[in-house]
Amino acid sequence: MELAIARTRQKVTQHTKENRASNQSIPNKAFMVIGINTAFSSRKRRDSLRETWMPKGDKLRKLEKEKGIVIRFVIGHSATQRGVLDRAIDSEEAQYKDFLRLDHIEGYHELSTKTRLYFSKVVSIWDADFYVKVDDDVHLNLGMLAGTLAKYKLKPRVYIGCMKSGPVLSQKGLKYHEPEYLKFGEEGNKYFRHATGQIYAISRDLAAYISMNSGILHRYANEDVSLGSWLIGLEVEHVDERSMCCGTPPDCEWKAKGGNLCVASFDWSCSGVCNSVERMKHVHHSCGEADAAVWNLANPLLDIYP
Repeated sequence: MELAIARTRQKVTQHTKENRASNQSIPNKAFMVIGINTAFSSRKRRDSLRETWMPKGDKLRKLEKEKGIVIRFVIGHSATQRGVLDRAIDSEEAQYKDFLRLDHIEGYHELSTKTRLYFSKVVSIWDADFYVKVDDDVHLNLGMLAGTLAKYKLKPRVYIGCMKSGPVLSQKGLKYHEPEYLKFGEEGNKYFRHATGQIYAISRDLAAYISMNSGILHRYANEDVSLGSWLIGLEVEHVDERSMCCGTPPDCEWKAKGGNLCVASFDWSCSGVCNSVERMKHVHHSCGEADAAVWNLANPLLDIYP
């Protein structure tokens, strides 16, 4: 593992030198990059986040500049590039400037590929301590997330999320059917422990490892299983952070009133906030941190500047 990371760092350093020599852009320093997985049909979901926990406009730029926290909606392109779906995203991007576009055909069954491309893309743009993936129907407290990740900043290889080990579903037609179920042993076996896909974070070295080895990383049917498989054989600290998978009210509300704000909240039954477009404001009102929380984070805590 140490050799692999050393080679990865050597390649990144060489790539940076080549960029300098050719006057290409060098990755911007950041504390964390948050990629919000979204789809063409999710405009209302995106708006529900912009109206609650996600800053927009000048505040989004200020958060990036002053706190090193980058937030982007992550999306690929349609099967017919430059079609009506792509043009709709172009228009939305012109209005909000909060998208990260991938060279990838959007599709639910292509999430493992999208995840791999996401990490490869963000590593090339931002030199961050952490890279986060979150779904567009999850409530997030940015200040709590930053504070939680900051605790692990000095650890070189960490994988943070709500760890689980669900059953490997061999039956066709089920939502999370695993076509390669035989790789996991006898029927009825469980997956290795991995972070649930609604939200997770990985440190810089792990994102760089994925980027440099993306061509030979196997993709399973389920995106969270794929990520877990890429990391399971490496010297990685798995952090089971239960505040990243609180339930929606009353669960997260009770915890907030008790002084234990959640990092993220969603409904397990819906793999996100159920009816998130209609309910996100209620969840935010009941479980959200104070508006100033993320702005009050001390830069020495985040330590984003050299």
